[in-house]
Formats: sequence, structure tokens, C-alpha cells
Amino acid sequence: MPATHVVTNQVPPLVGHDVAADAALLDGLHRHGAGWAEAELHELGQLAGSDQAQEWGRLANAYPPVLRTHDRFGNRIDEVEYHPSYHELMTVAVRHGLHAAPWRDDRPGAHTARAAKFYTWAQVEAGHGCPVSMTYAVVPALRHDPALAERYEPLLAVPVYDPGLRVPSAKRGLLAGMSMTEKQGGSDVRANTTRALPRPDGSYLLTGHKWFTSAPMCDLFLVLAQAPGGLSCFLLPRVLPDGTRNRMHLQRLKDKLGNKSNASSEVEYDEAVAWLVGEEGHGVRTIIQMVNMTRLDCVIGAAAGMRAGVVQAVHHATHRQAFGDYLVDQPLMSNVLADLAIESEAATTLAMRLAAATDAAFAGDESAAAFRRLGLAVSKYWLCKRAATHANEALECLGGNGYVEESVLPRLYRDAPLNSIWEGSGNVAALDVLRAMASGGTEAFFAELGSAAGADARLDAAVADLRKRLAAGPDQASARRLVERMALVLQGSLLVRNGHPAVADAFCASRLGGDWGVAFGTLPSGVDTAAIVARVGVK
Repeated sequence: MPATHVVTNQVPPLVGHDVAADAALLDGLHRHGAGWAEAELHELGQLAGSDQAQEWGRLANAYPPVLRTHDRFGNRIDEVEYHPSYHELMTVAVRHGLHAAPWRDDRPGAHTARAAKFYTWAQVEAGHGCPVSMTYAVVPALRHDPALAERYEPLLAVPVYDPGLRVPSAKRGLLAGMSMTEKQGGSDVRANTTRALPRPDGSYLLTGHKWFTSAPMCDLFLVLAQAPGGLSCFLLPRVLPDGTRNRMHLQRLKDKLGNKSNASSEVEYDEAVAWLVGEEGHGVRTIIQMVNMTRLDCVIGAAAGMRAGVVQAVHHATHRQAFGDYLVDQPLMSNVLADLAIESEAATTLAMRLAAATDAAFAGDESAAAFRRLGLAVSKYWLCKRAATHANEALECLGGNGYVEESVLPRLYRDAPLNSIWEGSGNVAALDVLRAMASGGTEAFFAELGSAAGADARLDAAVADLRKRLAAGPDQASARRLVERMALVLQGSLLVRNGHPAVADAFCASRLGGDWGVAFGTLPSGVDTAAIVARVGVK
């Protein structure tokens, strides 16, 4: 009897590789003074490329978290149950310091090293990065109250994952989240109606409904609420110092497009106990420190998603034959793959530059802080939008195989839009760019671009054009076009200075020059697509 099910021309699994073997990532790590972290980065990268880690990512999404509001006796418990694989992912992330290592590490480049590790491990599974990112971001905001920071920062920064509801001071390690948005306001947090009533002991009682509280099983939360002095920021623990559960009630988990492994919830505060962080009426100013840190992780996460997508696409095309040749050797596919790789390298290079600016800003460099403020808003807008388009094209490279869940590409595709929405959707980011320019960020931004002056005529022309647009006076109606151009010019500047010559040339030709198309795979003639695809580094 003839065999009817002989499998041929299928692509081998992409396992057993080092996810950190990424030329753009490693170049950025060393360029920005964090080369000391390379050994640990490769250790994490090898784990990320293992079959075991990829299975953790699959299971954490196949079996999403479940809310248990009450026990069998009717007592309120407000517990979220996760698959064991989620806890494995979290254990690795925290052990490697992705959650808070820079706050306890005085070595130069600590934020850059952490960014590289976050980028690497996020390619395994993106959802669990949410509590990791929020814990990283809570520390600078918490420092507005030295007493609270002294009590909780050491436990937030320790590399120990210790899940479960217990008194924070009795745990080996803590995670933190934020609770800002409400159903009537969304990004307009000044419309919040949650009330905070002061008590004689210095604490406050919070009452209200929060529409999105991500990772509700964290130990601590920064919460915005209306105090007598105006909108204020508070630290709210899930378990109070006396061991009783705080009156923070989980109403339901959101049924989201992606980010399935991570629980996002609606929360009712019914006279929940919290402590003021900063001053009354300065809630936005206080919590914006946290928001800017999580925006950095939105940028890093978007870059990580692009890298994961192009790696899958190149691996598939390297092993798949069609029409008598391997896909990777066919000009049309090679053009698409090279374009995806260019976008990925530009995103990675920009993310690492912003991480380095974070290092410099926290070291007291005011010009770096000004550049970071504007550069983050620009990058948050552009990279997070490009990630979704990039995931779509990467999926298409696998054809029908890419459209099935086993390929991982559908999860990448569903997760991609999250970073574009979290911490301010496109319009919010564009408006933030206008605010950052109004507060003096433009000079620092052009100083960054000036470092590449004279290196590429197309870049010089784009910078001149950008100056002309800004001189005309940006407004809301043109903000998106302006921010897009700022992002492209900034990426071009970084690639011209630091990138591979073939990548830099192709980027400037296709993004800044006149000969370019809209879809991926419309690179102009003459681009060295083979050299660019080879830099992806997978077989």
C-alpha cells in the first residue's frame, strides 16, 4: 500500500537557538556601556530559544487566568488562578532582574542591560511582561515618598518571584501594578471619580470603580483618586499590615484580543486603605514617572515583537521551497524579508538608545532627560504602530502555515496592538510629543540628530525638512504626520551612525528618500537584500 502521508517540504521547529544572538541588540549593548551583561544575556537567550520556554509561552496562553471571586462557602477571596507555565515565565523574568534590577545595580548601563534582557525574554511570551514592566516602573514614582520607598523598594528590587496573598513585609519579593483608568475617562484621568478620604492616622480610604487594572494579583498598586486637594496618587496594598485583605474587589477579567496570559480586571474599591504618594493634587505629576518607564517597555516590547516576527519569517523562508527554489533565494521574498529586517533593526537600535538615555537621565544628565522625554513619546507612537503591520507581514511570509496557532505568529499578531494602546494610544502619544516640544525637548532632539550631520545626504535633507515643518508651528491636525517623520528621521540618524551600512542605506532610501513604497517588500532597486537578511542570523 503506498504511503499517503509522507511529510516533505515542511520547516523544522525553530528551537535550540540563542534569541540574544542578535547583531543590532549586541551592538547596542556594547555601544551604550552595558557589555558587562552579555554573558547573562546569552544565558537568557539560550533559555528563551529552548523548547521548554516556548512550551511555557504556549501553555500560558492556551490556559489563560481564571477569576475566583468567592470560595465555596461564599467568602470573598478575589483570587486569579494562573497556569503553572505562567509562574515559570515570571520566575525566570524576576530571577534575571527584568522587573527592577537597575534600581539595585550601580554599574553604568544598568537600564540598558535590563532593556536587552527584557527584549530577549519578551520574545518567548509577551503577556507576563506586564507586571514585570510595572514593577520596574513603580520605583521612581514611589520615591516621591521616602518612607514608603524605604519600606517597599528593597522587596520590589529583589530577584525573587514570590506569588500569593500575604502581608508585603512578610514576602521574599513583591510585584507592583497601577490602577488609573475609569470607564468614563480612559486616558483622561482627570475625569476620575474614585474618591479618597483622609483618616487621622495619615492613611486614606478609597472608594470607586477602575475600568482597567492589569495584573491584579500584584502585591501593591499605584492608584489615582480624587482627594480633598485634587487628583492624587496613592499606594494601595492587597493585604494590609495587620494581615487582613484590603477592600479591593475584582469584578471581572477583561476578554481581550491578545495578551491572554495576563489578567486585566475591573476593580471596585470599597473604602480600601491606601497611603498618599507625593502631594495631594499632584497625582498625574507623580504617576507620570511610572508611565514614562512603562512607555519605555512599550517601545522595547514592540521592537521585541518585530524581531520575533522576522526571525520566524526568515527561518521559514530558509527551509521552505516553492516554484523550484528556497523562498529566501527568490527576489520578491528576499525583498520582503529584508524590509522586515530593516524595520526590526531600526526599532531595536532606537529602543536601546532610549534605554541608554534612561541611564544617563537617572545619572543626572539633563540633556539626556530632555531627549528621553521627547524621544519616548515619538517612539511610543511610531514603533508600537509599526509592530502590528510588521506582525501581519511576517505572518504572511508563512502563508497558510502562519495563520494557524501552532506557528506562534497568530499570538504575535494579536499581541502587537497592545503596546500601541497601553499607556496612551496614538493620539495621546502625539499630543504628548507636542507637550514635550513645548517644554524644551526640541533642542535636545535636534542635538541627537546633529550627531549624524553630513553622513548621508538623504538624512540631511530629511532633518532640514523636519526643521521647516516645526518652524511652521505644529498643531493637533498635523501632529501624527509630524511625529511619524520625527521617528523616521531619528531612526535614520541612529542607523547612519551605528548601523550596518547596508541596513542604513536601505533605510534612508526607503524611508527618507524619494524611491519608496507603502507595503513591506517595496525596497528600491540596488538594496543589498542578501546582506540584510543574513544579519537576522537564523538558519
